Amino acid sequence: MNPTELRKRLIEEARRRKLVMLTAYDYQMAKILDDVGVDMILVGDSLGMTVMGYPDTKSVTMEDMIHHTRAVARGVKRALIVGDMPIHSDDTPELALRNARRFLEAGAHAVKIEGNKPEVIKTLIDAGIPVMGHVGLLPQTAKRYRVRGKKREEAERIFRDAVDLDGLGVFSIVLESIPKRLARRITEAVEAPTIGIGAGIHCDGQVLVINDLLGMDESFKPKFVKRYAHLERIIREAVRRFIDDVLNERFPDEEHTYH
Repeated sequence: MNPTELRKRLIEEARRRKLVMLTAYDYQMAKILDDVGVDMILVGDSLGMTVMGYPDTKSVTMEDMIHHTRAVARGVKRALIVGDMPIHSDDTPELALRNARRFLEAGAHAVKIEGNKPEVIKTLIDAGIPVMGHVGLLPQTAKRYRVRGKKREEAERIFRDAVDLDGLGVFSIVLESIPKRLARRITEAVEAPTIGIGAGIHCDGQVLVINDLLGMDESFKPKFVKRYAHLERIIREAVRRFIDDVLNERFPDEEHTYH
């Protein structure tokens, strides 16, 4: 789908209902999210922390992203797959175009770019590659994770960036870690649907990191994350039971043995 068609489709959809996006990094999770009806799956560079054990997203490479995008694409039949352009992959328009094409070859339908980079975004859209924008907290360049846009000057800059991205033709805009009043102002001002993460209820849709939603790391407790499960506890208990069964020769029992 070309950028104009995708933008038009999502704008129309967002007028009817909220949009839902979650991250995925592997085949099994992508298949589940696709089966239950998530609109968009972001192969996020958050895999740096959730999968690879980095302290942030700044060490994630294109090779990392392409590897996981291929895995996700194998599990998806319906949802829109968005590849997260990692740090330095879009330093120039020419480099961004090469890397965005790699995402599409790996199975993504679109890419996400952090920040207001008009030349890069225009180059990709002109080449027929749909682009999702991203304003507010920008993890790739942030020295510290904090809410952005509380002060008027910073809020105005974020607002202008969102309006600029909308004018460039992005099909949606992620609003990360900004006050809900600013998110509402942006959502009302732009045509492209806004997707919030820590940006309040007034956005056109919402996104979370799937590991946070599922409670895979209970030590990570940002205010904007609602846990819908506590899988870290469940996994720990299951493994403890397995260890106990093996040590006490209860596994494998006859039910789980070939004869």
